[in-house]
Amino acid sequence: MQIRSRWSAIVGYSLVGAATQLVWLNFAGVTTVAAARYGVSESAIGWLAQVFPLLYVVLAIPCGLVLDRWFRAGLVAGAVLTAVGAVVRLIGDDFGWLLAGQILASIAQPLVLNAVTGITGRYLREKDRPTGIAIGTASIFAGMVIAFLLSAIFTTAASLPAMLIAAAAFCVLAAVVLVVALYTSPTHSAAAREANDARAGENLPPDVGVPPRSGVEHEPGVPSGVGVPLAVGAAAAGRRDRGALAAAWGDPLIRRLCVLAIFPFGVFVAMSTFAQALLEPAGVSGATASTILLLQVVAGVIGSATIPILVVRRHSESLLLVVSLATTAAACTLLAIAPSAATGFLSITVIGLLLLPALPIVLELVERRTGEAEGTAAGLIWMAGNLGGLVVAVAVGLLVHHPTAAFLLMAAIALLAVPGARALHRPITELRP
Repeated sequence: MQIRSRWSAIVGYSLVGAATQLVWLNFAGVTTVAAARYGVSESAIGWLAQVFPLLYVVLAIPCGLVLDRWFRAGLVAGAVLTAVGAVVRLIGDDFGWLLAGQILASIAQPLVLNAVTGITGRYLREKDRPTGIAIGTASIFAGMVIAFLLSAIFTTAASLPAMLIAAAAFCVLAAVVLVVALYTSPTHSAAAREANDARAGENLPPDVGVPPRSGVEHEPGVPSGVGVPLAVGAAAAGRRDRGALAAAWGDPLIRRLCVLAIFPFGVFVAMSTFAQALLEPAGVSGATASTILLLQVVAGVIGSATIPILVVRRHSESLLLVVSLATTAAACTLLAIAPSAATGFLSITVIGLLLLPALPIVLELVERRTGEAEGTAAGLIWMAGNLGGLVVAVAVGLLVHHPTAAFLLMAAIALLAVPGARALHRPITELRP
């Protein structure tokens, strides 16, 4: 009996992944208007977004461990917390409630984003997993597009509450869809047990490697059917946590992918944060810069949903990473030499199209490599990326009044990662069956 892929779980996950980014970037396009409405500085409004990467760096590994032990419960908690955070922002029309809601949603974000490899491994057949990871990651970028579109629609101070209501409705709907999908779609292990039961009834040999059907935790080396005392189970759980982290961080390929993730994440975050300010001296208006950034993310959504699937089929992951980083460096150099609206549209759109697909490619490699520690390993990748985003954004921010130097710095950061991407060819080849 062939176990089919459960795409409804991927759809629910994709909606919640988009919801996390919607809450994160709700105020990115209306910073000045929001500051005026809530009586705070623009820097304070900026903290509504900055709290997300800061808490991600802190919570990435703990949330990965939670997902490795209690995947469905952890992912549901992330979906519900995202929805609750979006709703809390509606309680009062002041900055305090906004910040409280953002903090709740930022705690939820690593529970959701770290699960992108785990949900594909549990609900999709092996041949469908690269597609599932590409769709799940593209949906995360799609959430950014939704945030930018809402800020383009609700542009006045008076319309901000309506924007928050629309965002909350989307988050609640996404959480409901995911919860229903997770609790109505059996995972592959559960489906395999059902298949074995059916085979047993027909006197057919069961599938090899299916765990015993029991609600009792079993300690390695203890015969099936022998219950493990609670204290022993707790000790075993602690060892599993340490083992998952040791397995993930102890893998040389995972460590190299973590280091590599710093560079494309860093360039993308810095470009998204400071593109408008860096292009302004060249006569690019704020509205034009916002359109450029929107196209960047749209291109990233399209690229993330399509390019990784083709790359994995052709076994050219390392080549794509090299091409995307080298092209990003060339695009940043072009902006340094000839900044304008035209070069901005061309360069930044190309960066989105080729650089953002690097994330699902890296995550697909993690899923293939790590097995039971995939949540922790994905958490390490996201943590490294968010850390890179913070560091590179700060460095570029120091050069915000020197656009040429800032663009050249981003070009240099992308180029620094090219040798590392090339060196991945051999270990990636060894992963193939």
